[in-house]
Amino acid sequence: MGLTIEDIKDYAEQCLSKANGSHAWEHTQRVYNLCMHIGHVEGADKEVLEIAAYLHDVGRFYQDESKGTICHAEKGAEMADALLEQYPISAEQKNNVIHCIRSHRFRGNFRPKTLEAKVLFDADKLDAIGAIGIGRAFQFAGEVGAKLHNPFVNPEDTQPYSEEDTGYREFKLKLSKIKDRMLTAEGHRMAKERHAFMEMFFERFLQEHQGNQ
Repeated sequence: MGLTIEDIKDYAEQCLSKANGSHAWEHTQRVYNLCMHIGHVEGADKEVLEIAAYLHDVGRFYQDESKGTICHAEKGAEMADALLEQYPISAEQKNNVIHCIRSHRFRGNFRPKTLEAKVLFDADKLDAIGAIGIGRAFQFAGEVGAKLHNPFVNPEDTQPYSEEDTGYREFKLKLSKIKDRMLTAEGHRMAKERHAFMEMFFERFLQEHQGNQ
């Protein structure tokens, strides 16, 4: 007897029990919900999306442990490929799931080509912006031992996984660019609102850090 979707869900939750909090199981649950919403609006394959959403970050532990030298998207695609040998879907659907996982990373080497991959990419990026994205940026900064903020350095001149990998650095180098990278109409609509909130928050953050508010 093959695997069920509940087995896949349990596998993903087990893999993510070793991940840092900013990319733990709760993140995957939110990405799943966003995938179901965007996928419904865009007319994507729900079964492919469901599996890809649950498995998209199963390789995250390996990236965190390697301080970023291992790509979690590529590692996760390898893990999913092996797992899905036991799941009853077509070869085309399986290949699509693997592609979705491999291409979902913002800084990755692969671009989403299928509708389902574009939906997963957008869902994952939406969870990195807005109010929840700000919270996760500071949570990740805490995980790597970063400062709250350093106004004396240019974020462009700093390194990831260092004490300068602050929430504001994440905003300047990545989060502020996400709304222009969205690949679906619904994802773009949702990203515009979340981006506006981040702009307002970080403007206030810098003012308060300087004691001007």
